[in-house]
Amino acid sequence: MPLNSFRLERKAQMIRKKIRDFDIHKICNSGQCFRMHPVDGNRYRLVAYGEYLEITQEGNNVSFSCTEEEFASRWREYFDLDTDYGAIVELVDEADAYLNAAVQCGAGMRILRQELWEVIISFIISQQNNIPRIRKCVEALCLHFGEKRTTPEGIEYHTFPTPEALAGCSQEELGSCGLGYRAKYIRNTACMIADGRVSLEMIGQMDYEAARAELMKLCGVGIKVAECICLFALHHVDAFPVDTHIKDMLENHYPDGFPFDRYQGFAGILQQYAFYYELQKAPRK
Repeated sequence: MPLNSFRLERKAQMIRKKIRDFDIHKICNSGQCFRMHPVDGNRYRLVAYGEYLEITQEGNNVSFSCTEEEFASRWREYFDLDTDYGAIVELVDEADAYLNAAVQCGAGMRILRQELWEVIISFIISQQNNIPRIRKCVEALCLHFGEKRTTPEGIEYHTFPTPEALAGCSQEELGSCGLGYRAKYIRNTACMIADGRVSLEMIGQMDYEAARAELMKLCGVGIKVAECICLFALHHVDAFPVDTHIKDMLENHYPDGFPFDRYQGFAGILQQYAFYYELQKAPRK
């Protein structure tokens, strides 16, 4: 049964949780994850760490298509549910009109704890790209080079391709996924990981600055992409990616510099609120 049919051959296992400061719609559209998609109404699907999950939300009531054990071992951490985002928002300077508007707009968003390899490739693809096109490229990579799996309910999906799988592809094969000049970067990066020149395991154990420096050894990973990887995969929440949206925000609202000292230890979370806020203000294309 193809992934886009959304019909279950048998009813999936579902668990329900009451979660504050959680909005799956905003998380899906926050530009940090590219394999989460709306299904219908308030239901979303996600493929992460080789697993398929559906999420449905009504207010603070959130349902997950998994067992309690799967939720505890994977999804609780993935959605960063042990972090009190309400407490973080309360630390925003009351006099900062812009940042207060941003956290209000993004209320319910969380920084996901994603798989490092997937985030590396996803954000290499993100360069000079928009979110719909990034999603399309990522899905094409998974369809062509990932492993096909089927849930107990009969839903087919594809895992994210391994470094070895992408290293074994030609640049032309990767280019067929609409990657453009990024195909070269992805193949070279995959080879560097596959042959051990750069270790994902070691990066995962490094502090923020060391991880950022190691990531920048990879082909196609500059400072902005490295910051994104640090924030969205390694959960170094002091990472502060600066793209065109954030650059404009800083110039317009913080000409004397963003107050990093005040927000040390969670500046990256506030950056993501600001990024989402800027996305909502941007004209739709």
